[in-house]
Amino acid sequence: MPETPVIHVLNGPNLNLLGVREPEIYGRDTLADIEQRCVTAAAAIDADATVVFRQSNHEGVLVDWIQEAREAASALIINPAAYGHTSVALHDALKTLSIPVIELHLSNPATREAFRHHSHVSSVATGVIAGFGAAGYELAVQAALTKIRERA
Repeated sequence: MPETPVIHVLNGPNLNLLGVREPEIYGRDTLADIEQRCVTAAAAIDADATVVFRQSNHEGVLVDWIQEAREAASALIINPAAYGHTSVALHDALKTLSIPVIELHLSNPATREAFRHHSHVSSVATGVIAGFGAAGYELAVQAALTKIRERA
């Protein structure tokens, strides 16, 4: 694990369309806007913190990045998007981590369609942040840095 805090922020399918896809649910911030919010939030707490921010529509790529985080990250934030409700592969990959894992959703899945009520990620996450829109990412960065400091 790196000495200076390194937070990997992984984003699942369709999140590359933020800002234009169902803005009434997901907001108007783009993924680039959210990445900047994460970098700013991390720097406000720890000037040395690094944020590695990625998005993929492909489950296997996300699994590869989770596995990479085992050695390269101090904490992992994941917005699995629809894969949170369907992917045992993400669940199994996340189980291999010994770093804090924060599950994040822009909307609150519990208030949406019934198929969104179950998450394969929640049972292996340190904590869950949902329903705060783009601000949830800043909350997740703050939580990740708190958990990193607690482990030091």
